[in-house]
Amino acid sequence: MKNFASSLVALWTQLGLNQRVSLVVATVAVVAGLVAVVLWSHRPDYQLLYARLGDKDSAAIIGYLQTQNIPHQIAAGGSAVQVPADQVYKLRMDLASKGLPGGDGVGFEIFDKGQFGLSDFVQRTNYLRALQGELARTISQLAGVRAARVMIVQPENRLLLTDQGVKATASVFVDMGGSRLETDQVNAIRHLVANAVQGLGPDQVAIVDNRGRVLSEELKQDPTLGSATSQMRYKQQVEDYLAKKVESMLATVIGPGNAVVRVSAEIDTEATTLQSEKYDPEGQVVRSQTATEDVTNSSETRSTGGATGVSANVPEKATGDSAAPRPASVSEQNRKNRTTTYEINRITTNTTRAPGTIRNVTASVLIAPRFAAPPAGTAPGTPPAAQKRTPEELNALRQVVVNALGLKPAAGQPLEALVALQEMTFAAEPVSEQVQAIQQENRLQGWFETARQWTALIAAGAVLLIFLRVLSKQKPEPVPVEILAMPGDLAARTLQNGSAVTPEMLNQLIRQKPANIGTALRDWVGAPGTKN
Repeated sequence: MKNFASSLVALWTQLGLNQRVSLVVATVAVVAGLVAVVLWSHRPDYQLLYARLGDKDSAAIIGYLQTQNIPHQIAAGGSAVQVPADQVYKLRMDLASKGLPGGDGVGFEIFDKGQFGLSDFVQRTNYLRALQGELARTISQLAGVRAARVMIVQPENRLLLTDQGVKATASVFVDMGGSRLETDQVNAIRHLVANAVQGLGPDQVAIVDNRGRVLSEELKQDPTLGSATSQMRYKQQVEDYLAKKVESMLATVIGPGNAVVRVSAEIDTEATTLQSEKYDPEGQVVRSQTATEDVTNSSETRSTGGATGVSANVPEKATGDSAAPRPASVSEQNRKNRTTTYEINRITTNTTRAPGTIRNVTASVLIAPRFAAPPAGTAPGTPPAAQKRTPEELNALRQVVVNALGLKPAAGQPLEALVALQEMTFAAEPVSEQVQAIQQENRLQGWFETARQWTALIAAGAVLLIFLRVLSKQKPEPVPVEILAMPGDLAARTLQNGSAVTPEMLNQLIRQKPANIGTALRDWVGAPGTKN
């Protein structure tokens, strides 16, 4: 160890000023690089804890992290918080138990604490606030939505309603930043809010973005298809449904991406109500029947003669001779009456035809030709040759499309009039600029992540290589030989020869200072002008 230390000291004494400065600078750079690598390796890997936080939630989360002495970083202007990767999920569970992040507005946690003595109006107001806050939090979870606010207006509960047409309405404000919501997302928000509020319909929900555009205006349903927008939207929905139905079926047969289907539908947009009444005199039905029967009996007795007066009216004693019989008149009358009422058979039909009936459908289908494998013996890399389909195969595909659309051609009408099917070579689909930008962004992000991981190691290795290269190029500067006394003629010859060391000078040095022998011999052997 002592020999090694003495060797280093001897080497240090032999170096010149420039060499010593270079060695010190290189040593400092290597040590600094190694220290940076060590510090970088011990630095925690931060990951996103929460993003798109409000000021209130961000302050509450940062306060909790500070009280727990957890390292954290703030990004995106305070709306994002990053913590070490090994603590992300634990912190999320801990913060969730404390109700953080709560989101903008207040939710149903407003009812967690008992509140006695509140009026019914305050309770209903708190419920409305909680409902609005929960809906806003849910909408904020959609992709692309940075923040959301929901305002609900409900009619007051009154005993006597003066206006029966008052309905609940709602307004939704969404902050999209620089992006825009898709139609499906807007429709999902409408139905989400409508199903959460009693008596609220999707058409009563207005959605506005941060650029002031009304996103829900085009989605309002018109039951009578009275507006042109509703008619066009319904027509587009029918055509898209039929086109996807046929295209998905053809993709299974000829391969995905090898068929393009476009359908044109003629929609009946008129609402019709028909009322008809038909009588059938042949089909009589007994409606009512009444039967009446009258029976009348009458009798009359007459006398044959006698005096008039009192004696005629006084009955006489019966005598041996019987009185003669008195004639009598009897009458009997029977009467029957029957009344039958008949109802004529009547058929009443009320037909209401709603708009939206499909009158006629036509379709255009383009299919790509199939490619046959190159024959054996062809050069590798040869593209396959296109092979046209036969007319029988095209007609079979056309018949399949006609059946899938449910078309019924008239008598004598060719199938080509309903479905135009052609086989054509498809052009290569160019990659859109948006897809290219996304791919380029993902590629750059991957490169940055890889460079971030290896930059420190590469930098340390580069510094070490530079140090070794500089050290290998540096040679010890010749130490000037100390001459105590040199004769004048020897000094003059040394100046004339231009050599640092001569044999005469070496002999003189050996006699005057033996310590200079090693240095003088090394310079003499390494001198380019020295002759053996």
